[in-house]
Formats: sequence, C-alpha cells, structure tokens
Amino acid sequence: MSIVVGEVIAVSGVRISLRIFEDSSLETIFFEGVKYRGVSLREHLVIQRGFIDIVCLVEGEYLDEKKLEAEAERTVYVRKVDVRPIGYVVDGTFFEGVKYMPMIRDKASLLSELMVGKIYGTDGNSQISIGSMLKENVPISLPWAKIFNSHLGIFGNTGSGKSNTLAKLYTTLFSEKLEGLKDKSKFVIIDFNGEYTEGQILPAKDKRVTVLDSKKGADRFKIESSHFWDAETLSLLFQATTNTQQPFLRRVLNGRDRYRDVPLKHYLERTLEKAFSASEPKPDALELSREIARIADCEELQDHLKGMTYNAHRKYFKDSSGNYYNSDGDGFLTHLKPIIAEHIDLDGLDPFKELILRCYLQLCSDVVLGYAQYEHIQPVLSRAKSSLSALRKVLEIVDVPSPPHLLHVISLKKCKNEVKKILPLLIAKNFYSNHKDSENLKSPPTRTLHLIIDEAHNILSEQSTREHEIWKDYRLELFEEIIKEGRKYGVYLTLSSQRPADISPTIVSQIHNFFIHRLVNERDLMLLDNTISTLDSSSKALIPTLAKGCCVVTGTAFDLPMILKVDPLLPDLRPDSDDVNLEELWATPPA
Repeated sequence: MSIVVGEVIAVSGVRISLRIFEDSSLETIFFEGVKYRGVSLREHLVIQRGFIDIVCLVEGEYLDEKKLEAEAERTVYVRKVDVRPIGYVVDGTFFEGVKYMPMIRDKASLLSELMVGKIYGTDGNSQISIGSMLKENVPISLPWAKIFNSHLGIFGNTGSGKSNTLAKLYTTLFSEKLEGLKDKSKFVIIDFNGEYTEGQILPAKDKRVTVLDSKKGADRFKIESSHFWDAETLSLLFQATTNTQQPFLRRVLNGRDRYRDVPLKHYLERTLEKAFSASEPKPDALELSREIARIADCEELQDHLKGMTYNAHRKYFKDSSGNYYNSDGDGFLTHLKPIIAEHIDLDGLDPFKELILRCYLQLCSDVVLGYAQYEHIQPVLSRAKSSLSALRKVLEIVDVPSPPHLLHVISLKKCKNEVKKILPLLIAKNFYSNHKDSENLKSPPTRTLHLIIDEAHNILSEQSTREHEIWKDYRLELFEEIIKEGRKYGVYLTLSSQRPADISPTIVSQIHNFFIHRLVNERDLMLLDNTISTLDSSSKALIPTLAKGCCVVTGTAFDLPMILKVDPLLPDLRPDSDDVNLEELWATPPA
C-alpha cells in the first residue's frame, strides 16, 4: 500500500504528464511507518499499470489554469508534472528500461526510500559503499565486481573532490577485500603530485612507495633489462628518426645480442683497431675515438688521442710523438693496444654508460666502413646522453623483476618535466608486458593488474607540443592498446583528470564507468556528451553546478545514472591535496 498522489493526464512518446493532487506538496511524508519523499524535481514516482509498477523520474513541473463553469470568475490552478519512465518493477524486482507505458487516468504513487535504494543498488551482497544519494540521502552499495572489472574515469575540476573519490573507492575496496586480493591482483598508482605516499588507501607498511627524485636519486624504479635493451623503447626515448637513426639503434642492440659472450673491452679494442688501421682513415673516427676514451674514463688513452692529428692530404693519423698509423696496423699494435690492455677496465660499467659506449663504438665502426654518416647519427647520440643522464637517477636496470606488491605507489612529484613524460610510459610498459607475458596467465585471467593514473592529462594529452610527434604517437598508442586490449589480459585503467577533453578521445571512449564531478568547460562537457551513452540529459545538466564531493555516477555497471555524495575520508587517510586554510595561515599573531 502506497500513497496515491496524482493521475496520468497525457502520454506522448516517453513523455508522461501527471495531474498532482493538492495535498501532495509536502517535502516528507510518513505513511504506516514508512518514509516517503514528496513530489519535486528528480524525485521518483510509481504509476500502476495493472500488476506492473512503472518507475518514473520527475523532470519538470508547472501550474495550469482551470476555469470553473459554475463560478466563471473563479480560477483554479492545477499542479502538473512531467515524468520520464526509467524502468519497471515486477514481483518486487526492478528492471531498467522502457517496456511498459501507462494509460490516461492510471494512478501515480510515491516511492519509498527503501525501494529507491533497491533501484540504485543497495540490494544484494555488495559491501562497497562510498557515499549516499544526494537528494534521497540513501546509502548506496556499489556493484564492486562490475566496477573493478572495467576501466574507470574520475573527472572533475580542481577542488571538486575527485581525489577524495579515487582514494575513497580504493580505500573501501582494500578494507573490505584485502585478504582476497593478496597474490591475485596488483595495483599500481602513478602519482604525479605525491598525494598517496603516506597512509592513504593502505597503511605505509602494507604497500611499496617509490619516491623518484631527479636531483638526489635516492629511490629508483626497477625495470627489467629486457625492456630497457629494446629497439622500440630506445628509438622513442631518444626520438630517433625512422630512416637512419632507428636502424642504427637496432644494429647496436643486434651486435650486443650476437656477441653477448664477448667482453666489451675486446669490442672496444677491435673498433679502435679498425679506425686506426683503415686503408682510408676517416677524420670523424678520431673524434669518436676521443669520445669513446672519455666514456671509458681512461685518462691515458684520452691524453694519447688528444695529441693525434689527421693528415687530410696523405690520409694518415700521426700522434704527438711522430708515430704513424697506417693500414698495416703496426702503429695501433705498438702504441694504442698496450694502453687499452693496461688501462681500460669496463667490468663495472652500468647499463646507461654501456649503452652510450656501445652506440659510439657502433657509430665509429659504421663511419669507418661507410655504413653511416657522422652528422646523421650524432644528434640521436646527443639526445641519448641527455635523456640517460636524467633517467640514471630514477631508474635501475635489473635482470630479475622485484617481488610484486599488492599496492605500489610511484611518486613523480620530485621529477623534472622531461622525466615525467618518459617515466609513466616505461612504468606502464614494464607492468603491462610482464603481466601479459606471464606464464601463469590463463583465459579468463586468474590474476589482474590495475593501473591508476592520477592527473592523467599529463601523459594522455593529444595537445602537447613539447615532444616529438613520434613519441606522442607511441605514448598514446601504448595506452590505447592497454585500454582496448588489456581487458582480455585482466589489465584495467583508472584515470583521474581535471581536463578530460585533453585526453585522447579514443581512450575516453573505451572507459566503462564514470564518476563525474563538477566540470564547467564547454569542451569537457561536449566530450562527455559524445562519449558517454548512459548519461541522461537531466544528470548532464547538473554537472556544472555540482557541489564539492558530489558526482554523477554512470556507466555499464549501473542501471541508471545517479547523483552520489561521496563521504569524506578521515584527515589522516585523505590524499595530500587539501585546500589552504587562509584564515589560519594569515591569522594575526596574538599580541
């Protein structure tokens, strides 16, 4: 038994008009011990059509004049509302979608708050609750199995509460499902602003926190050597051109693989022998040899090569002592080889220095043999030295991957901008490749990987002009592959951003579920309009005016869009993104 508040007076398509009785304008009504909310915008009504209850949402109301024939001078105002059907109830179960439509004179009744909660997901076994419905104030339990089995987008202007929503979502998940997640799932947070490095989401003792610093280099992210010694990765790190520089880098890596058991010192010796015993010596080979001696950190070899000159007319090298270096090889064997044998030690070379040394050795060999021109390859080596000097302080190349952690937070707050562009790509590629290539991975996957990227517009933007076009294309292609193909491998993305319009439309279109906080930019709203099919017009109209902490929740995991007020986390669990309290900061000190 419910409270009848009106009747159907018009049906046009899916637009229904109701005449509301005069005594139905109260905000809250109690009937037989059950609480009901009165008739107003975005409230829910039920229209009885036989044994079917059609659930409708109020979208507008207005007054209509009615003249009484008996009293011609008296005007009566009739309250009318427009409603839209959103589903129907059969045997106490709600079904989303329009299947039944009412007829004229069908009665409309109020819907209890308990039934509203069942419609939006409080019924069932779910225990993941992060807030309550904004208007009804009914706690909502989210369908966690559908949410975390999908790509998530959390969007909103700065200060709208999106960081709290992200933290609340995963804090609640870990508090409810911690034991079940261990050894089955991995969560990786790429944290641009250092908001999750303390006790957020999980206590610090239960998670791994890597704080990368471009200046001090105290903590480093461990990446497997197989991912570092990769032609595609190096080509993009160094912005290598397609026709000349990329084939050069492939020759460097192929030579390393082919002669893996040959000592690097022997490779250096053979290269310099080739350079100083050539029938047609090249002056560029002398400059490259000096750079090789500097990289190898051999002062004796540097001093010897510093005094060496090239005779362009007769085409030979001559050192400061008057010794000649001709094609017979005697000069090299007598004067250079003993220096190399006695003073060069390359056993403790780190992978970054080894890569640069191998590149210069390969270029020296190519120049001598005529395979490459010095001026074509030199730019990529300059970029390589610049990039690797920055990466050396934040990366560590290892042969065996580090043991997995349930939650791994990687903070980029103290990194330079150039590193912030490169690192997320390497981190995502490292985790994604390891997960995809895992021997234990089955179909359907028995383990999952969840990549959480805060401030995602920093690395998924199509608008960036600070990088090479090839790098930007590959960066977007990798994340587009993860978001399009990752689901079949159990890899899921969670993106949080202030500017969804800056993110690649391909990536946004593949997101399954959205938590949308206040957005006011027209481009952002237009993007949501074009990519989210589950967002209705009334919910979309609320987005620019949402209060802090409120969001529109919609997507494939939800039957209907809903307005959710997310509960704030306790101060010690909140992300480090609180607003400055200027009253305290600027308070006048007591006299």
